[in-house]
Amino acid sequence: MSEHNEVGHGHEHEHHEEEHHIVPPTVYLIIVAILLVMTGVTVWASYIEMGVYNPIVALAIGVFKATLVVLFFMHVKYSTKLTKLTVFAGLFTFLALIGMTLSDYISRAWGRW
Repeated sequence: MSEHNEVGHGHEHEHHEEEHHIVPPTVYLIIVAILLVMTGVTVWASYIEMGVYNPIVALAIGVFKATLVVLFFMHVKYSTKLTKLTVFAGLFTFLALIGMTLSDYISRAWGRW
């Protein structure tokens, strides 16, 4: 038998296993503490009269908290580039749909009929 009949044509088998990043529990505890503090900040901010900025501040805090959850609890921070691209594509699609919805909403002639 020749060497070329072997699987891999004589080359050593290459293993392409992903390296798993081990996150220490202290990182999770710090993230949970930050999320709890930011929840308190959200409640505190809801009692302050900021006019049209109330929902903007609440959404900004919510986006920050969601980013922490996605990065650390869903392990996107330590994932492959393909996973990060998939998350970004989903976020881009969501923002595009929200943008189209808002452009339709803003362009309506409310009360002019």
